[in-house]
Amino acid sequence: MRNAMSVDVEDWFQVGAFETVIAREDWPRLESRVEANTDRVLALFAETGTRATFFTLGWVAERAPGLIRRIAEAGHEVASHGWDHRRVFTFTPDQFRADVARARAALEDAGGVAVTGYRAPSFSIDARTPWAHTELAETGHRYSSSVAPVRHDHYGWPDAPPHPFRPLADSDLIEWPITTARLLGRQVPAGGGFFRLLPGAITERAVAQANAGEGRPAMFYFHPWEIDAGQPRVAGAAMRSRLRHYARLGAMEGKLRRLLRRHRWERADAIVAAEAQRA
Repeated sequence: MRNAMSVDVEDWFQVGAFETVIAREDWPRLESRVEANTDRVLALFAETGTRATFFTLGWVAERAPGLIRRIAEAGHEVASHGWDHRRVFTFTPDQFRADVARARAALEDAGGVAVTGYRAPSFSIDARTPWAHTELAETGHRYSSSVAPVRHDHYGWPDAPPHPFRPLADSDLIEWPITTARLLGRQVPAGGGFFRLLPGAITERAVAQANAGEGRPAMFYFHPWEIDAGQPRVAGAAMRSRLRHYARLGAMEGKLRRLLRRHRWERADAIVAAEAQRA
């Protein structure tokens, strides 16, 4: 079965863990490592024959349009991660519409391809934002992968369906939540820091449950900064945030390579059409 491989393209200083200690106005003055890190990811995908979806910030596309072109030219999907990593529930509906429209335009200009997919920063579409899917549908997006059906201190919509679903009665828009695994009585995401920090068998269990147990493809995700052990260290962040962000960065690329070789991975948009018939 084809499973969806997705990459959330943002720089080390743009992550939610550091949003209270690194001001957005300081971003242009910080060392950017996103282009080099994403190129490493592209090389890893080429090595393993992987096709993937790159949910990318418009802020990155504006400053590194060549990167977006390289993603598209390598056969991967260019999709939106919003403009500058603001969580959806911090917007009004009008502000959110402007954010996703601005990001989509920048990505399409840079990549020369249509953008139909969206992932909310920090999986921040939840019960507080019932209007978000309407705005995505009306701005031309075909699908979203913005829901984490888990309980977490930074994000989560535990009551959301754990599989692709249609959130709107009058639209074909698909919401494809991140795949989860059960660990010690709770659901955890299959990807990102959980994949980096926990045994790989937990992600394997999640993929197997989606594929064999439910007959559905899994949705996995990670970030380019997670393979960058040499990135700057941020002073002033909470201890929990620093542990989550920096732990086992050096092990991530090897774990990814093994995961990529064990399964067949595909762009999300190439799977969404088939899944739409089942949602």
